[in-house]
Amino acid sequence: MNGERPAKVAIWDLPTRLFHWTLAGLIAFSWWSAEYHHDDLHVWSGMAVLSLVLFRILWGIFGSSTARFVNFVRGPRAVFGYLQGAWRGIGHNPLGAVSVVALLGLVLLQVALGLFASDEDGLMQGPLANLVSMSASDTAKELHEGLFNVLLAFIGLHVAAIAFYKWRGKPLLGAMIIGKGETEPGVEPMRPGKWWAALLCLVAAIAITRWIIAGAPPFS
Repeated sequence: MNGERPAKVAIWDLPTRLFHWTLAGLIAFSWWSAEYHHDDLHVWSGMAVLSLVLFRILWGIFGSSTARFVNFVRGPRAVFGYLQGAWRGIGHNPLGAVSVVALLGLVLLQVALGLFASDEDGLMQGPLANLVSMSASDTAKELHEGLFNVLLAFIGLHVAAIAFYKWRGKPLLGAMIIGKGETEPGVEPMRPGKWWAALLCLVAAIAITRWIIAGAPPFS
């Protein structure tokens, strides 16, 4: 009937939502721990971030329909088509997919640099710092610190995009909280993934991270 609000359908599964908010909290915590020189906490926070990103990569292969990369990562033609209004669906639109992949890549690179980073005295070291020279480790530290500003810029763009869609009458934040949102008629809701698949992805991500911490790996 005319004037009725569109029905809310499932868009984001619980693992994806937990990943999103936990990652946001850990990035803030990582900044705080580095800013106030809580070095041990900063290292452990970085390991938690690594586990989360590894989980998201695995969940992007085995997860629900809106979480799978194959269902939302598209080429330039799809992005231009979206900008011209030729996209109907739920989850990440083609332009949003670019932002998601960029953010995941930046976070993964940020953590990777931190793994090899070391301060001048060698008192604050990532778990892989002993695998490279002091010069390379110092360079990794400088890049790790500089890249965080780039990451903050991308996070700012992400928040600005959410505000823009809210202004255009397409709120995105609520769906990432409760998992449901309004969509156009005829658009299929999310097809959920298996809970045991999410558990296996998490166990695998933590196992890989622990393997890195334990020696990461010992090559000699």
